[in-house]
Amino acid sequence: MAKEKKGVRLEHISKIYKDPKTGKDFYAVKDANIEIEPGSFVTLLGPSGCGKTTTLRMIAGFESPDEGEIYLGNEPINALTPNKRDTAMVFQSYALLPHYNIFDNVAYGLKLRKMDKETIKKKVIDILSLVGLEGMENRMTNQLSGGQQQRVALARALVIEPGVLLFDEPLSNLDAKLRVSMRTEIRRIQQEAGITAIYVTHDQSEAMAISDKVIIMNGGLVEQISTPQEAYYYPNNKFVADFIGEANFLEGVVKAQDVVEINGADVKCATGSMEKGATCSVVLRPEGAFLGDNGQVQGTVKYSCFMGAYQDYHIQVGNTQVKIQEYNPKNKKIYKVGDSVFLNFEENTLYAL
Repeated sequence: MAKEKKGVRLEHISKIYKDPKTGKDFYAVKDANIEIEPGSFVTLLGPSGCGKTTTLRMIAGFESPDEGEIYLGNEPINALTPNKRDTAMVFQSYALLPHYNIFDNVAYGLKLRKMDKETIKKKVIDILSLVGLEGMENRMTNQLSGGQQQRVALARALVIEPGVLLFDEPLSNLDAKLRVSMRTEIRRIQQEAGITAIYVTHDQSEAMAISDKVIIMNGGLVEQISTPQEAYYYPNNKFVADFIGEANFLEGVVKAQDVVEINGADVKCATGSMEKGATCSVVLRPEGAFLGDNGQVQGTVKYSCFMGAYQDYHIQVGNTQVKIQEYNPKNKKIYKVGDSVFLNFEENTLYAL
C-alpha cells in the first residue's frame, strides 16, 4: 500500500514549555532518543502529561522541538511544515468534514494533490474496501456510528499513502467493546498496508494488544522501549512494572545471582547483576503465584472473591498485601479470609529490581 516503508528516528529531542502558574520553564519531553523500524507498529504509552502526545505532535510537525533532530527515513524534518512531511494523522476527534459524504472526505487529500478523477475514484474505492466501508461512499458522515467515522478517518489518512501513519488516541471516544474490535481492525489494516504506525494511548491493554514495541514515558522521560512482553516480564523500574499490567512488589535481600530472601524464605528469582546482600524489590504478577497448604512464603488471606475465570485473593505477607489471581478455580481449593496459606511461585516469574 505505502510507497515506501519509512522509519522514524528522534535524536536527543526535547520540548520546553512555560508553566502558566509559576512562569518557570519545564521539559514536556526531555532528551528522547527513539528509533522506530520501517513497517512496525509502535505505541507511545504513559499517563496523562507524560509527553507522549507532544512527541507525536513533534513528529507530525504541529510542534517544534527545542532541542535535537527528527528524521523520517534518513531525511531531517525539523524545518518541514506538516504538509511537507510524509506523514498522515488520525485524530482523536476524527476531524471529518460534516457537509461531505464518505467519498469526498476520503478523496479530500487526493484532490488537494490535483490527481485526476479516475485515479481518485480507484484509490478511494480500494481504500474503503480495505477499511470495510465498501458501498457506503455516498453516505453522509453524520449518519455514521462512531466506529464507522473512525474508519473514514483512517481511510482518509491511508489513501494519500504516507510513509508514516500517526494516531492520536483514536479510540478514546468509543465505548469499551467497540474499542477492542477497532484496535484489532487498526492492527489488521496497518499490517495489510505494510505502513509504519506510531500510536498514542494511555491504555496499557490497548498498547499491548496492537504493538510491536511500546515506548513507555513518564514525566517527559522515556522509561523503556521494548516489546510488550519484555516490558511486562522485565520492566526497567517500578514505574514500568506498575504501569504495564498489575504488579506486586515484595521486599527482598539478594542471597545469590538467582536467589532472593523474601519474608524469611529463599526464592529463585532473576536478579541480574545485583550484589549479594543488596536489598531489592521483587516484581510478582498476580498470575505468577499459586496458593497451597505448604510451600515457600507464608501469608494470611485477607480477601477472597470468585470472579468466574479466576479466584481473586489478597494475601498479607509480612507488611505487604499481595494480589493473587488463581485461574480456573473450579478444581482448586478455595481459601477463605483468615486462612493461613503459602505462596508458591511459577517458574521464571519473579524479577528483582
